[in-house]
Amino acid sequence: MDILSSVLDVAPAWLLVHGSALIVVLPLMVAAVLAVMPSERVAWAIALMVAIICAVCGFVLVAQVYGGNQVTYSMGGWDPPHGIGYVVDGLSAPILLLISLMAVVCLLYAYPSVRVEVEPKKRAPFYAAVMVCFAGLLGMVATGDAFNVFVFLEVSSIATYVLVGMGASRDRRALTASFNYLILGSIGATFFVIGLGFLYMETGTLNMADMGRILRDLDGGSRVAQVGFAFIVIGLGLKLAMYPLHLWLPDAYAHSPSFVTAFLAATATKAALYLLLRFTFTIFAVDFSYVGPVDTIFLAGFGIIGMLLASLQAIFQTDARRALAYSSVAQVGYMLLGVGLGTAAGLAAGYIHLLNHAIIKGGLFIALGAFWYRFGITRISDFSGLGKTMPWTMAAFTISGLSLIGVPFTAGFVSKVNLVVAAWEAQSYWAIGVVVIASIMAIIYIGNMLRHAYFGQPPVVNGDVVAKNEAPLMMLIPMWILAIASIAIGTNADFMTALANQAADVLIPLSQGGLP
Repeated sequence: MDILSSVLDVAPAWLLVHGSALIVVLPLMVAAVLAVMPSERVAWAIALMVAIICAVCGFVLVAQVYGGNQVTYSMGGWDPPHGIGYVVDGLSAPILLLISLMAVVCLLYAYPSVRVEVEPKKRAPFYAAVMVCFAGLLGMVATGDAFNVFVFLEVSSIATYVLVGMGASRDRRALTASFNYLILGSIGATFFVIGLGFLYMETGTLNMADMGRILRDLDGGSRVAQVGFAFIVIGLGLKLAMYPLHLWLPDAYAHSPSFVTAFLAATATKAALYLLLRFTFTIFAVDFSYVGPVDTIFLAGFGIIGMLLASLQAIFQTDARRALAYSSVAQVGYMLLGVGLGTAAGLAAGYIHLLNHAIIKGGLFIALGAFWYRFGITRISDFSGLGKTMPWTMAAFTISGLSLIGVPFTAGFVSKVNLVVAAWEAQSYWAIGVVVIASIMAIIYIGNMLRHAYFGQPPVVNGDVVAKNEAPLMMLIPMWILAIASIAIGTNADFMTALANQAADVLIPLSQGGLP
């Protein structure tokens, strides 16, 4: 693409060489400074600036890997397997860009929201924890070392537990949610690292490329590798909130600060799903006898169950954030269904929904945070009249909600069309029915919110109708960026489709077809 070629033409040489390391190291180093920063405003400004620099790095990395290239970097000048290498390709680069861009958008929103939801003395450390979480997410996507993946996974998770707990000044239930998240997240991490141990026993290396090569030489390896695969899939399934391992997610999303909910919904589960794809398809391989059945039966099976049951739970929620949290579990099911179809088209469809859902759900949770900021609204019944009292905010929420449903000319429509086409080509006609049923359920729970907002009357307080009171500009800008992005993708998805196809080609080269 011309724009990507232009990026490479103007990017400085040092950025082309060190970009894959800078995108991880910079937020990690800045976090230490922010932790002792006396001014919350300066801390916020520095965090935002770092996120913008990382987004530039992410865009340069996407341009570098476009066309099937790969960017490698040896940390400290030590080449793998003795040192830790960073490897960015067509699968990981778009995720790095997505996480960085969502950090920029969410940090714009953070300035007003954090000031009312986090105690003053904790605001600068809050941004430090955000940078640690941000670095952890980027690190586990960029690294080519399996144990380094575990380290960054825990770095981001520990920071996330802290961020969720900081919602206690607004809602004391955040402490319980953080504790539950800590327990279940630790169980997931334990499963993952045990799986890595088995994998190390089988291959004798922690370098992910070498692991994949050795396992192929061993034709999948022995039972040790199979047990390791099982532990890794379960551990990552818990981290990405795959049904029924999602129990930490609804409370964490419902009670944490609004910024944390929006940021986690847009990034954390996506990074964990990336790891599942990376381990399942490039370290292990689809032609191993034990990988194919796990993908087509286990992942797709639980994905479908999640699409239906989590959507059903979303319908019966009275709290808007819990409804959207269960919706997120259902949307993970869409992505796993694409994986389970076992074709390049299915993987591309799942991948493009991973990218699109980050934009959609980020916009929805930011709008929900704005509702709470102005009127303290969390219950769906309290949406009554919001179409009149907060018209611009409600309009952005509506666009993101319609995109979640899959209405034409939105990003969600692109995702679902790609998924349906992939299912049709794979002759998995039942999958089309599941997508349609889950979409109808989305119409019900999103439609219920919109019904209250546009057909309900604004509440009356002391005899006066609540006046129009729009969200601050710093909240409107990020939510409209995401709403417009959703429409832009819905009207022209060429760029996203190209990225998704390239990622699918990394997972299953087209010449190899699909799952056996």
